Amino acid sequence: MDRADNLLKPPAASDLVRLRPDERPRFWVTIDTEEDFDWSAPFTRTGHRLDSVPALADCQAYFEAAKVVPIYLVDWPIVTDDRAVAILGAARAAGRCDIGAQLHPWVTPPHDEEVSARNSYTGNLPLDLQRAKMTALRDAICDRFGAAPSAYRAGRYGLGPESAAMLADLGFRCDTSVRSGFDYRPGHGPDYRAAPLHPWWVETGGRRLLEMPVTTVFGGLLGPAGRWLYHRTSSGSHAAFARLGLSERIALTPEGIPAAKACAAIDIAIDARLPVLNFSFHSPSLQPGNTPYVRTDSDLADFYRWWDVVLAHLARRGVEPTTTAAILDMAQRDAAAA
Repeated sequence: MDRADNLLKPPAASDLVRLRPDERPRFWVTIDTEEDFDWSAPFTRTGHRLDSVPALADCQAYFEAAKVVPIYLVDWPIVTDDRAVAILGAARAAGRCDIGAQLHPWVTPPHDEEVSARNSYTGNLPLDLQRAKMTALRDAICDRFGAAPSAYRAGRYGLGPESAAMLADLGFRCDTSVRSGFDYRPGHGPDYRAAPLHPWWVETGGRRLLEMPVTTVFGGLLGPAGRWLYHRTSSGSHAAFARLGLSERIALTPEGIPAAKACAAIDIAIDARLPVLNFSFHSPSLQPGNTPYVRTDSDLADFYRWWDVVLAHLARRGVEPTTTAAILDMAQRDAAAA
């Protein structure tokens, strides 16, 4: 397989999307919109809940008030839930949110694989089964929301070497599965340690797919070199590096990242001239008790306060919200000018 076809391989410098000198970065809010399940338990096809679905209405109202158009990356259980379709479908029809796809293979038909940790990464499945699940999810989104999704995220960030070609064949224009700075190999997943933070174009079969990685920066005295140190030392050393102010991995998410650190990460990303700051979180965190990050009503209040602080900091830095369509337009302008 050619290097350019494979989202798991670092792209060439010429494929990266960069800001023009007169452009400012934008930010994108991506929400893994999914069923409620026990993250510490084995994967199962059944037994999940959808209790957090009504909380999507509060989430959407919050971002509407903030004039942010989030993208809900919906998976199979969400697409088949009438309440979720009513909440998100109305917002999408009014142009107040985008709908993309997120694939959890263990709950997405056809159910032809053994449910296991390895098979929870779509990219590990047989190619025909990957395509069948992607097609089923895309078609269900079209039927339920009245529009084909243009953006995709693999559940658990589980891309495979053939993902780009399949996504392009199915009409997707943007992937946002790459989580820069993370290594999922211990759990049978991909290695994104060397992935860039800038978006990049992937050429596959005469079509182009934009990779929009989830943003993670490295702060501390070592600056960008801290990324090298982080990935060449044991996990037990990482907390010590952070305490000493040498190096710290900071993802742009309200899940486990204090607002002050997220604001520092925003400043690092702006200094690095990233075209898009890609924020992410999981929809079950919108209701207490579903994720490790939001256990109580107080945690949920803190979750929204996190966004108050971060959105205010973005506004002070002149970083405005963006959408999938605007990201693609920006990337295409950059490619045309190159």
